Amino acid sequence: MSTNENKKRSFKLPTAYTVLLAITAIIAIATYFIPGVKKATLADFVMAPITGLKESIDIAIFVLLIGGFLGVTTKTGALDAGIGNVVAKLKGKELILIPVLMFLFSLGGTSFGMAEETIAFTALVTTTMIIAGFDPLVSVGTIILGAGCGVLGSTVNPFLVSVSIGALKGVNIATNQVIVIGTNIALWLSSLLISIFFVMNYAKKVHADKSNTLLSDSEIRQANEAFIGNKDGKEEIIEFTGQRKVVLSLFAFTFLVMVAGIIPWEEFGITIFANTAFLTGAPLGSWWFSELGMWFVIMAIIIGLVYRMTELEIVNSFLDGAAEMVGVALVIGVSKGISVIMGSTGLDAYVLSKASSVLIGMSPIIFTVVAYLIYMALSFFIPSTSGLAGLSMPIFGPLAVSLGFSPEVIISIFSAGSGIVNLVTPTSGVIMGTLAIAKVDYSSWVKFVTKVLLAIFVASAIILSIAMMMV
Repeated sequence: MSTNENKKRSFKLPTAYTVLLAITAIIAIATYFIPGVKKATLADFVMAPITGLKESIDIAIFVLLIGGFLGVTTKTGALDAGIGNVVAKLKGKELILIPVLMFLFSLGGTSFGMAEETIAFTALVTTTMIIAGFDPLVSVGTIILGAGCGVLGSTVNPFLVSVSIGALKGVNIATNQVIVIGTNIALWLSSLLISIFFVMNYAKKVHADKSNTLLSDSEIRQANEAFIGNKDGKEEIIEFTGQRKVVLSLFAFTFLVMVAGIIPWEEFGITIFANTAFLTGAPLGSWWFSELGMWFVIMAIIIGLVYRMTELEIVNSFLDGAAEMVGVALVIGVSKGISVIMGSTGLDAYVLSKASSVLIGMSPIIFTVVAYLIYMALSFFIPSTSGLAGLSMPIFGPLAVSLGFSPEVIISIFSAGSGIVNLVTPTSGVIMGTLAIAKVDYSSWVKFVTKVLLAIFVASAIILSIAMMMV
């Protein structure tokens, strides 16, 4: 047995499904010891995963359709050829991929809350990182920490900032968005720089010596089989033909349109996409998972035709790709079941009410740090940023104002608290889905990200405390 396998034997969590069901069971049992909440029945527990899947069916279908799109594109060999070409040109400079990609993902996170959308990039980035000489954990770190740090420091993210400001306005509290943006830029850049440091440091070690990986032989083997088609990690050289270059251009175009489709252009006063509803019935800027899913289907067909695949080859490749994502779709649904049981029993409102009462009578710094910790706890149970904003801001906003504290910094505290938890919580479909695609165990991710989270927590707590004292 290898050294890596021995390392993993010492600490190995069950599968994601078992972890999520165990958390759901613990929450259900907890309702019997908490006064004032509806007791969870056996039926509530049994039906939570399927109800969660129903409530997240749009994301689950989106993931399946992305899988189909990737299946067709992969069949052409364009991805392997293109990635091989890029890596060959970066020979000796592969590390530059990490900060560049992390910054780009973070831009999506801070501007429009890029989260679930990153699942679409996982297979491509993981393939690239493996061929570049790294491991799948580098890919996961690049994607989750990149986009996640952007969300942690949301500047104009409508799902966090706009919903929070709207919720405060609903209880007659006006906010200065300039303060929110300024504080959150500091949160965004500090957490991103910390994350880049840790990911690059780990990547250097793995690139220099593969035995430095935190992954087991089993994880490495599964990733190699999934992304480069063999077990020894030696990629086959595929010719980067003109036809494949066209396919790769269409592939890149697909993702550019996806990003354009979900950025809320009207929020920024941009109206140039107002007349783009002819394809899906919704203009670019108001697309969501249904429109995005069909866009990937359309482009899968176009790519197949451009590569001169037969109708049967296109269909079979699409179905094979979608089949690879079934497990990911199910994980997303099961993770949503935790929020379902929290909401149906009223446990989310109970936790929120008790948490707010703890903050009364504290100094600015203590208030800030404790509020940060409370939001971290709340985000574990309510991983939806917009959902938590709508629930918590009408409670925490007036409380902060009554104590003489800034409601703007409360938004930043919420942004940091929910952001840091959503980098690791198993209740997040994004985390579990990304790990499932990259063939990385949840325990491996926890082992890697713990030091990163501690560093981000300290930096964010300092920034928030300074902001609370200055505003």
